[in-house]
Amino acid sequence: MNKQEKFEQIFDEIFPKVKAFAWKILQSEEDAEDIAQDVFAKLWNMPETWEDKETWHNYIYTIARNYIFNFLKHKAIEQKYQQQSKLEDYNYYSTDDIYDQLYAKELQLLVKLTIDRMPEQRRKVFLMSRQEEMSHTEIAERLGVSIRTVERHIYLALGELKKVLYLFFFMFTIE
Repeated sequence: MNKQEKFEQIFDEIFPKVKAFAWKILQSEEDAEDIAQDVFAKLWNMPETWEDKETWHNYIYTIARNYIFNFLKHKAIEQKYQQQSKLEDYNYYSTDDIYDQLYAKELQLLVKLTIDRMPEQRRKVFLMSRQEEMSHTEIAERLGVSIRTVERHIYLALGELKKVLYLFFFMFTIE
């Protein structure tokens, strides 16, 4: 029996069970299908696990469980972010123009995502500078780094934000 035939045999036997297992936890047909497909995509790349039926059977459920936990963890983080975003929903413009409000919210989200994706130390220095309004000297003392390091982090953070903002404004001026 070749690799594909062996995989198809395992797939036909176990896929519905893995999907049902995922559905039982997630209560979503679509998410359960996605998880089951991800499990078998991973399994396809690991033919050495297919030899012993007891081994691969347990292994498949372990992979499925891990994918489900990661999926749920991601969902929780996503929901937390959305709730936090609603709490921090600042209205930068007091205008009746819905497009200006939409652009302002998109810009705010873009800035927040850019800051969130910065390396930890750079993000920390930048937020201490901008949100806590600390001087470069105060930041350097608190973090135990040189003033030059603080200046460099702020310079790089502003550079990242500038690139993203240029792209944003370029995209909306083309319309």
